[in-house]
Amino acid sequence: MGAAPASRDVTSYGMGLAAPLALFFLVFFVAPLLQLFWLSLHNDTAGLHWGLGQYLQFLTDPFSLGVLGSTLLLGAEVTAVCLVLGFPIAWLYQRVGPRLQTIIILIVLLPLLTSVVVRTFAWIVILGRQGIINATLQSLGIIDTPLRLLYTQFGVVIALAQVQMPLMTLPLITALGRIDPNLDDASCSLGAGSWRTFFKIVLPLSLPGVIAGCTLTYAAAITAFITQSLIGGGQMLFMPMYLYQQASTLQNWPFASAISIIFLLAVLAVVSVFTTLGRMSRGYGGA
Repeated sequence: MGAAPASRDVTSYGMGLAAPLALFFLVFFVAPLLQLFWLSLHNDTAGLHWGLGQYLQFLTDPFSLGVLGSTLLLGAEVTAVCLVLGFPIAWLYQRVGPRLQTIIILIVLLPLLTSVVVRTFAWIVILGRQGIINATLQSLGIIDTPLRLLYTQFGVVIALAQVQMPLMTLPLITALGRIDPNLDDASCSLGAGSWRTFFKIVLPLSLPGVIAGCTLTYAAAITAFITQSLIGGGQMLFMPMYLYQQASTLQNWPFASAISIIFLLAVLAVVSVFTTLGRMSRGYGGA
């Protein structure tokens, strides 16, 4: 029997196997992005003059900066709501039996199986003047006239929080599942209360899941064009709709391209902050 062939270095397979994905990435992401950057360097819609005029126009316009700021703030508000509501759900998932875990995970995953458009139109019905919330409050005698919930910042935040909730809850469930339950018992046996155990043990060890959930939720919330447009209506303007108006309605492609590049850089800056916090949190969670 001959000698067994020497094992091949696994890293030698990397480039060949990654080539189709790399080609797909170059054609459908890098190339359009480069085209957007090229268009943004034109000072006029005819493409005759080169320069940074579109970027200067955006960065010196208080209205455009306000739209960018309101969009970034919207993402922060949605992320905070998802974290406050998603953490108890993930914590409960780790404390109940298998049957209830199945029900909870079904409730968490169910929104992902439904179209975003359908869920958004459902929120239009819920938040309307004759919707479930106003009808319930009026039947209980709490309010006399319907509240204005639709086409408001509150309505957009609530609808986006429900739409993006699985992106926050699933990483939290994973992070909390990695925590040794004996740590809770050890903390309680040493005299620590429930809240002290939570803030000293559970929360620090779950930070990798918190950071991952915040990153996914934030990036999805600020780019949710459909929900922002339908729930916010024409009275609220965020970056995706601002970009759409410049590109499709006004046909100002150079300015729309500049908006895209600036929005992309702003999102990357926020995601970089989350990534840095995630790396710092690995010392707590060991993820």
